[in-house]
Amino acid sequence: MIESARADLWLWSTRFFKTRGVAADVCATGKMKRNGHPMKPSSPIQAGDLLEIPFLEGPGVRVVSVKAVITKRVGAPEAQACYEDLTSPDVYEALKAWQIAKQEAAKGRPTKRDRREIDKIHGFWD
Repeated sequence: MIESARADLWLWSTRFFKTRGVAADVCATGKMKRNGHPMKPSSPIQAGDLLEIPFLEGPGVRVVSVKAVITKRVGAPEAQACYEDLTSPDVYEALKAWQIAKQEAAKGRPTKRDRREIDKIHGFWD
C-alpha cells in the first residue's frame, strides 16, 4: 500500500475534481488546507490527514479525513472508501441554497410561453 501521494493526484483520484489540472489550480491558490496549513499541489497526503477542500462554485469548505491513499482514478464507491466526510450539514444546505439562487438569477428573459402565462395571470392590459 502507498504511504503518501501528491495532493493534486489524490484529489483527482478520489473524484473531488474532474481533472488533475483543476485540483492543482485549487491547491496553488492557497485555499486548500491540510491540518490547517495551506498546501501546494505537490504536497504529500497521508492517511490520517485532515483536509479542507473548497467548493469550486459556491460558499463553504468541505472537511475530509483521509483514510487511504490512492494514485489511480477508481470508481465512485472505491473512491468514497478512501475518505470520511466530516462536513456539517449546514454547509451543504448553504451550498444548495446558493445554487438555487444562482439558477433563479440566471433565468433571464421569459419565453413566449412564459409571457402568455404571465398575461393570463395579470390580464391583457392590467
